[in-house]
Amino acid sequence: MNVSDDQGREGRYVYCIIRDSEPREFSSCGIAEDGGPVYTLSSGGYGAVVSDSAVVEYWRTRRNMIVHTQVQEEVMRECPILPVRFGTIAPDADSVRHKLLDRRCGEFDALFAEVEDRVELGLKVFWDEHTLFAEIVADNPRIRQLRDSLAGVAENRSHYDRIRLGEMVADAVNAKREAESEQLMDHFRPLAYKTKTNSTLGDRMVLNAAFLVDRYRELDFDRAVRELDSEQGSRLTLKYVGAAPPYNFVNIVVSWDG
Repeated sequence: MNVSDDQGREGRYVYCIIRDSEPREFSSCGIAEDGGPVYTLSSGGYGAVVSDSAVVEYWRTRRNMIVHTQVQEEVMRECPILPVRFGTIAPDADSVRHKLLDRRCGEFDALFAEVEDRVELGLKVFWDEHTLFAEIVADNPRIRQLRDSLAGVAENRSHYDRIRLGEMVADAVNAKREAESEQLMDHFRPLAYKTKTNSTLGDRMVLNAAFLVDRYRELDFDRAVRELDSEQGSRLTLKYVGAAPPYNFVNIVVSWDG
């Protein structure tokens, strides 16, 4: 972690918000280097899940991110949560109660109406690389013709044609991704209350999406993922994450000065 000018002040690291005014403690250890208990500060029918921490800037190290996520996941097993952005530290307990819980209770009412009895499910879909480029060549006669014309031609004599071929393939991959990602979303949208698509990374990723799903439909969603995986065989690889905090649908950012 990177220490700010306020090092040593007794702040509160905030993990999430719950709808519960009773004092609670959890088994997870806090994010500070010496751990410490995780508990709630309550006001107005809401509780902020916190641990004691100096007012410092926490780096997004693997250890810090794991602690932040583990606390949220433990709390979520007991009750619905509104996740708070990583690195949110209040200067003191009163700020948590009055500048966060009291001031934003109307916002929390609306957010809990959205996420209560729902879970976030994540799905990333990847092409098999060899299958992807075989399909690109098969579906695009101009790419196939240019590729074939370069066979056996020395690179120093075909430099610009090879650049053009690469650009054509990249354009074809992007068009294919756009079409297939929409088909995949059409497959899952009927099972979700809300959806969000995130940026893809690399040529192989087709889809990076999150779904807010009613709990009673979670098994239906699981089944749809398994069916798609079975239908596609080795052509697509699916990475499925179930029952996560609703990170993609709740974004609580706090300014303690405002």
